[in-house]
Amino acid sequence: MITIVTDSTSDLLESHLKQYDITSVPLYVLFGGSMLKDSLEINPGQIFRGVREGKAPPSTSQPSPAEFAEAYRKALEKADHVLSIHLSSQLSGTMGSANLAAQEFGGKVTVVDSKSVSAGLGMQVLRAAQRAREGRSVSDIVAELEGVQRAMNIRFTVDTLEFLRRNGRIGGAQALLGGLLNIKPILEVRGGRVEAGGRVRGHKKAVQDIVDHVRNFASAHSNARAMFLYTEGGEESLREVRAGLTGVNVHDLGALTIGAVVATHAGPGAFGVAMEPSLS
Repeated sequence: MITIVTDSTSDLLESHLKQYDITSVPLYVLFGGSMLKDSLEINPGQIFRGVREGKAPPSTSQPSPAEFAEAYRKALEKADHVLSIHLSSQLSGTMGSANLAAQEFGGKVTVVDSKSVSAGLGMQVLRAAQRAREGRSVSDIVAELEGVQRAMNIRFTVDTLEFLRRNGRIGGAQALLGGLLNIKPILEVRGGRVEAGGRVRGHKKAVQDIVDHVRNFASAHSNARAMFLYTEGGEESLREVRAGLTGVNVHDLGALTIGAVVATHAGPGAFGVAMEPSLS
């Protein structure tokens, strides 16, 4: 039997975790002098309000190897093998902590770099959990995830690049800084990094860009799957995106509220979509 471990940047709902008995190890947000567990002890609204009130911007930190080791010990009490799937190693040291912890368990823990984050990570975790429940082997599941990663795409927009810039996660999107008034940056997660996807003028064009992206991906991949994501202030924008997708052949897996760690980098008003090929 295989069981799944991930981290809190998957932004999966509690119902997802319970449905597949997935363990989520929280990352940390350092804010207001305290080190707080993602989603358990701090949420994005608290961060955004605190920054508006003048608090120093937060930073984030990965779990320790000891925290992963504890999660693995508990998981192996009910399973023969742990598949541990985490946010991109290009965005965090979380993979390093997981790999160090895995060395204690004699090959019973396999660690996978999702090369993604938020809904992109969450979709891979759910796919792996479904495959494990079907009785697939670890090697089969890992091979499928690697194939998915080559096609998967996250496209999103933020109200400001300031949060990404301050936290050093902007990667190739640096070129979008200093844009003209009302320019909305379009960003993508590619190769595990946040990269520039373009820029448009105004909110309506940002919404249309995401709609067009879903349509194009759905045209290229039959029965494609979409999971939407947003931070506080992005709810209405996401409703507009989904309303624009009437008639598009895409399996809507729902929407995830971005958690505190990812929101620390995305800021308020972010919204977008993760796209992946169908489950064959």
